[in-house]
Amino acid sequence: MLSRRFGLMGTENAFRLADDIRRCEERGLRVIRFNLGAPDFTSAAHLNEIAAASLLGGNAGYCDAGGIVEFREAIARHVERTRGVPVDPDRVVVTPGAKPPIGYSFQTWVDPGDEVVYPSPGFPIYESWATYSEARLVPLHLAEDRGFRLTSADLARAVGPRTKLIILCSPSNPTGGVLDQAELAELAAVIRGRCPPETRVYSDEVYEHILFDGREHASIASQPGMAGRTIIASGLSKGFAMPGWRLGWAVPPTVREAEAFRQLNINTVSCVPPFLQHGGIAAYEDPRTPPVVARMAAAFERRRDWTVPALNALEGVRCQMPGGAFYVFPNVEGVCERLGAVELAAELKLRAGPSRLLQMFLLYRYGVATMDRASFGSVGSAGQHFLRLSIANSMEDLREGVDRMATAFDDADGLARFVREEAWLREDAT
Repeated sequence: MLSRRFGLMGTENAFRLADDIRRCEERGLRVIRFNLGAPDFTSAAHLNEIAAASLLGGNAGYCDAGGIVEFREAIARHVERTRGVPVDPDRVVVTPGAKPPIGYSFQTWVDPGDEVVYPSPGFPIYESWATYSEARLVPLHLAEDRGFRLTSADLARAVGPRTKLIILCSPSNPTGGVLDQAELAELAAVIRGRCPPETRVYSDEVYEHILFDGREHASIASQPGMAGRTIIASGLSKGFAMPGWRLGWAVPPTVREAEAFRQLNINTVSCVPPFLQHGGIAAYEDPRTPPVVARMAAAFERRRDWTVPALNALEGVRCQMPGGAFYVFPNVEGVCERLGAVELAAELKLRAGPSRLLQMFLLYRYGVATMDRASFGSVGSAGQHFLRLSIANSMEDLREGVDRMATAFDDADGLARFVREEAWLREDAT
């Protein structure tokens, strides 16, 4: 009944896990949700008030498909101030969240068979859209021992004259890796030297406000010769704790390319509600906003500073210290081996492997919702055993969640019973 093309589309398992969480709660478990990447803070009061006043003032109709002029100008000023790149507001396109520009980029630049280079582990929608577009997938596997950073040598091996789109994400979901100016300069040199001028770089910078240890955000668009090749994409969900507002934006290299994004808005969502965009203006330009953002980022840093050592204290776990975003990405290979998850996953023929089994065991038996490695790019991920935990949770939940994980990671008998008792696991594998 469904189209062949639809069968190629992937998903974001952080949302799909909601059905499993509901089942667990129906069984009486209180689930600690480390799965979804949404701040546990609420949008600042002054932003709420400004958007509400705009709505009450009658700004509830259609508006420009690319975004209201005042918001596009505010975004342009923000990009110029933080990246040092001059931006014509006509290059700015406002979208309902930061996801649509990913799909828009594939629809604008990528034909079947074109090569797309993307990070793995990385945001799952990159691989989903690449597969759906029938592109040639070129995953860049990020090494744990290098802090999950993308190096120029990695990129040089992956790109060439057939590369149409290169996706970068810094700070990174799920690893929290951050690229600095020197690293971006090396990546830019590879792109200028090995890729044709029409190759586009999609720079996902949605975590630009959440950086730790005094780091400052850096964009590849700031490097010489890269502004004319780069789509800068960001949004307000993460850094301003506004996920439900659905305010995102993109700055393609030219007005003509921005018009393609605007046309895609027209064909799908028409426009973003104007009263929300008035709140977005204040997020970037009201002097009350930066202190709110700074307090939230500092809270995430304190949580990181507790969570990473706590995870590393667990037998069979090792966890890098992320430089940004609000995730930790521990390696649980030792746990999988100690509990027998490797053998059990092979017996079940679980495509996503032992970390998927460990993820489901943690959820259904211990009420801890995490994400497995394959949820962040499945191509070539076999044999990699990681979990992603969102630290956008209270310290109380972080402490209880890690305590539950410690107990689960010593429960080999419980894992074996879980496999025997949960028939749907076998169905899930087929």
